[in-house]
Amino acid sequence: QVQVVESGGGLVQAGGSLRLSCAASGSIFSISTMDWYRQAPGKQRELVASITSVGVTNYADSVKGRFTISRDHAANTAFLQMNSLKAEDTAVYYCKCRARASRFGQVYDYWGQGTQVTVSS
Repeated sequence: QVQVVESGGGLVQAGGSLRLSCAASGSIFSISTMDWYRQAPGKQRELVASITSVGVTNYADSVKGRFTISRDHAANTAFLQMNSLKAEDTAVYYCKCRARASRFGQVYDYWGQGTQVTVSS
């Protein structure tokens, strides 16, 4: 089993910065992609940023140039540096890891419980 835990959320003023962390632990042989999603009240969950095992990144248009995703492979951890935050970035941010528990095991998606980010205008 794989556990995913997010941290680093909080309350920040518009224009400020936050750094989210996502730590995966448990029976992990390898992790392919690590993604950050967010869900605002009354809205669908949306992909914010993703990073592959070789460091290829992808961002939602709404966060390009403001957010940066990175990864520490040795620690099975991903980060989301969020700068120039806006009120519309307010949401619960979730981390998803695509991992396998053994060399020839099946790949599963594992989600964390989320961390709240609130940006005051």
